Amino acid sequence: MSTKKQHKNSKANNNRYSANRFNNHSRQSFDRITKKKGKQTQPKQDNKPPVKISFLGGLNEIGKNITVVECQDDMILIDCGMAFPDGDMLGVDLVIPDFSYIEQNQERVRGIVLTHGHEDHIGGLPFLLSKVNVPLYGTPLTLGLVENKLREHSLVNKTKLNVVNAGSTIKLGCMEIKFIHVNHSIPDAVAFAIKTPGGTIVHTGDFKIDCTPISGDMIDLSSFARVGDEGVLALLAESTNAQRPGYTKTERMVSESLDNLFKKAENYRIIIATFASNVNRVQQIINCAEKYGRKVAFSGRSMVNYMDVAKRLGYLNVPENILIDIDMLGKFMPQQEVLVTTGSQGEPMSALSRMAYSDHRKVMVGEGDFIIISANPIPGNEKTVGNVVDELLKRGCKVIYESMYDVHVSGHACQEELKILHRLVKPKYFIPVHGEQKHLRKHAELAEFLGMDRKNIFIGDIGSTVEITENSLKETAKVPAGKVFVDGLGVGDVGSIVLRDRKHLGQDGLIIIVASLDVYDGHVISGPDIVSRGFVYVRESEGLLDEVRSMALDILEDCAENNIHEWGIIKNLIKDDISKLISQRTRRSPMILPILQEV
Repeated sequence: MSTKKQHKNSKANNNRYSANRFNNHSRQSFDRITKKKGKQTQPKQDNKPPVKISFLGGLNEIGKNITVVECQDDMILIDCGMAFPDGDMLGVDLVIPDFSYIEQNQERVRGIVLTHGHEDHIGGLPFLLSKVNVPLYGTPLTLGLVENKLREHSLVNKTKLNVVNAGSTIKLGCMEIKFIHVNHSIPDAVAFAIKTPGGTIVHTGDFKIDCTPISGDMIDLSSFARVGDEGVLALLAESTNAQRPGYTKTERMVSESLDNLFKKAENYRIIIATFASNVNRVQQIINCAEKYGRKVAFSGRSMVNYMDVAKRLGYLNVPENILIDIDMLGKFMPQQEVLVTTGSQGEPMSALSRMAYSDHRKVMVGEGDFIIISANPIPGNEKTVGNVVDELLKRGCKVIYESMYDVHVSGHACQEELKILHRLVKPKYFIPVHGEQKHLRKHAELAEFLGMDRKNIFIGDIGSTVEITENSLKETAKVPAGKVFVDGLGVGDVGSIVLRDRKHLGQDGLIIIVASLDVYDGHVISGPDIVSRGFVYVRESEGLLDEVRSMALDILEDCAENNIHEWGIIKNLIKDDISKLISQRTRRSPMILPILQEV
């Protein structure tokens, strides 16, 4: 073999070796890439059990807050609140959550943990505990207020109340709940870090960041940071002020405003309306009263109850001989008196409203009164508050209600405070809670602005349920949820049909047609008599009512002649024909109620 040929064969062998080496390397790389891609395309396996969260209230509404957290076979409830009725809920006293889902799973419920003592977080407890016996866990003031409420419903001896201080941890089933101190408009408010086998869930409750609170320490941000460093699966954060930029003002700012107003009102009796639960605000009022030598009286049942509990538990510092009974008002000079009352939201039955309409049994207001409304109207209450202010002004009172006087600050976090909390907690998933749709969506946008992926944010509704694992958040089948109306002693016996009838009666009134029929042939023996309520003034509409009576008589006699004795058919004929007649004559649609009896 020639040298040239050997060189050629050697080069060919080297090329084949290089090609084989390249192909082997490429194949190995391809295998690695394919394997890596295969891992990426296949969903990660969850090694931990899922955490299920259901919302029975507090989403797309203000109030009625209640959340269910489940893991494995254990269930806990966070809060159990109520809401006040809207203007179209005629005659309704309270609105509470639908507890059907809890009743169906009551053997799995390990306890109820409470964030704070406001009615929108504890007001529904008596109605739930009358059906399901579950232990309660809360801070001292919160449980003191709950105990008062349960005593009114004869439930205090049947319910186990467990006092837990902020900073402590309790174990309920497979879940450990750490109570984290937060600032709010009521002392003893807490958030929760719920450590489950599936991951940690943080629920903020209602909070703000106040570096100079009236009582207690500032919010425990270090605990939020430690929980965040350990890893948080999901954050549930309140959204009430998510639309407001900046920071919520400190409660101490109100002290300066109140002091200035006390100086300004040196020759007046001072009446201050605020939330009964705002213990810190009342403390500031008492401090100002002591400084200016005034006595303090409380008006309104809820105000008296809240202050009794706060004073007994040491959350209200009251100097000796400064409190007087409301019956003693008038025995001092006007410039020596301060009356702290409910009614800052214009509630029709509140003490301030009764004063405004001269319906209060013990307090008459007039030109010698300096009235301060130390609260902002809850959305939807602006009109009722305005009406009360107008009535007070008509009576010659000097009324301070504008925001420029700084007589109220919110208890809820604004955008910058929410950002701080998000950065500290660093959750994988986020669910905005406590607010209407506009609040929830704004809070979701805020989380996106901070860098959270939109697919990791869930905006829910009442009844929504999510299942969360370390690798996914998905919505599952809804649970039973909704609004239950409390009317007097009736719970749930007023529904949409009853409210529709009440609205109908309120708008157009009622006509009752009463007649006695012969039991044998169906002819009219007496009547028909016409009774009108809320429809027309009878003395001015006798002609119309005579037409109604004549038409009803004709219908009844026609039915008798044609052997129609089915009362349902007869009543429908009366309703249909008389409705047409009244609509033609008046363009109104009163409720028509035929009452027939056989004789």
